[in-house]
Amino acid sequence: MTGPSRAGARFFVDAWDPAYGASFEAGGGPAAPSSAQVDADVELPATDWRAVDARRDVAAPNVVLLVDGVRRIDASVWTAEDDGGSFPGIAASYAAGVVRCDLERGAAELAGSRVGRGLFTASPSAQDVVAGAIHYPVHRVSGTGELSKLPAAVQGPLTALEVAVSETVRADGDLLVVDGPLRSRRNLPRTLGYIKTQHSQYLDGRLTAVVTGLAPGQRCPVFRLGTAWGGYSWYLRLPVAGGAPWAGIVRVECSAELTEAEAIGLADLSLVTLPRFASTPYKDPRAPQNLIPIAGLERRLRGMLGDARLLHRVLTAAARGIRR
Repeated sequence: MTGPSRAGARFFVDAWDPAYGASFEAGGGPAAPSSAQVDADVELPATDWRAVDARRDVAAPNVVLLVDGVRRIDASVWTAEDDGGSFPGIAASYAAGVVRCDLERGAAELAGSRVGRGLFTASPSAQDVVAGAIHYPVHRVSGTGELSKLPAAVQGPLTALEVAVSETVRADGDLLVVDGPLRSRRNLPRTLGYIKTQHSQYLDGRLTAVVTGLAPGQRCPVFRLGTAWGGYSWYLRLPVAGGAPWAGIVRVECSAELTEAEAIGLADLSLVTLPRFASTPYKDPRAPQNLIPIAGLERRLRGMLGDARLLHRVLTAAARGIRR
């Protein structure tokens, strides 16, 4: 038996498949306040913040390059040191690739890709693992090398691989979109960092209200972050049919070495470029933030990593051979 319905708090269902986490943090948006200093007066005075529409005199570039990387832990390992001690390690495979989108021809193709592997550990005695054509060179990490912290050590070599594969396909006038924060890639020209999931709260409540009030195809004014990596940033809302206040919102960033005018120009360019790549819920469990070319690239790169079960057997056999 059910009682009469009662009015309650509004709630929203995140469009993302729960297996991928959430597109925004608990509470309807970024939950963790950031300690970064924010200069909100870059494009407009903070007191005048409002939604910015796409400019009619700004056209998308003819060529857009989208770069992404994937990684996978193939096995967890432990070393046996001469002094009786032991260090944890992970054998990881990772790959980076670039999709070249020719907007004039309406065509997209894989422009370049590379695969890397590595054995990540703090062990001073660890050696490369070589089994036939499979090679896991040692990447020695600093500190005590706790197992829980080792997966993060893969990010450095993966980022370097993304930079290397990107540099081989650049051309004058293109736009490079990196999936994730720019970090050490801020020196790349005409490059945007594309952040799908929002963890940190950079803006105060009044400015945040401008962001959550954006309509699809609008962005907030450019602001500057005083984080360790620094840089200009802005939020924009991709095409989305309703949903929670932060639904369809992504953060975009560019290098702090640019002038304010150059950063604003890239923000305008992003607004006429990124929405055309937005995914749809019936095609992608992370729609609309997981851009269509990126989703296809991720699938291609994961296939290039090789069979996980086969690599695990190879690593197991190599370990047995070393112990003999």
